[in-house]
Amino acid sequence: MRTFAVLAALLLLSGCTALMVGGAGVAGYQLGKDERPASVVTADAAITAKIKGKYVADSVVSAFNINVDTYESRVTLRGTVGSLAARNRAVAIAKETDGVRSVDDQIKIEDRSN
Repeated sequence: MRTFAVLAALLLLSGCTALMVGGAGVAGYQLGKDERPASVVTADAAITAKIKGKYVADSVVSAFNINVDTYESRVTLRGTVGSLAARNRAVAIAKETDGVRSVDDQIKIEDRSN
C-alpha cells in the first residue's frame, strides 16, 4: 500500500511539474514576442497592478469595469463607468500612481439609470 501511495504521489508531482514548465514556456513565448526588455515588462505589470489595487480600494471607482493596460509606463484606460465623476477619479488615480508617464483616457460614460 505504501508503494502505491509513493507511486501515485510521484505521478501527480510529475504531472504538476509538466504543467508548471508548460506554463512557464507560454510566458516565455509571450515575453519573447514583446520587444520591451524584461525589466520594462515587469515595471509595466507593476504599474498596472498598483492602479487596479487602488481602483478596488476606491469607493467611487471600485464598482466599475475599467481595463488598465500599461506599455512603457504609458497607461491606457478602457471600459465603462456610470458618471463623469467616476471617470475623472479613475484617470486621477492612474496619473497619481508612481511610474506613470502618461494616461490615455478611453473610458466611456454609460447611463445606468435604466
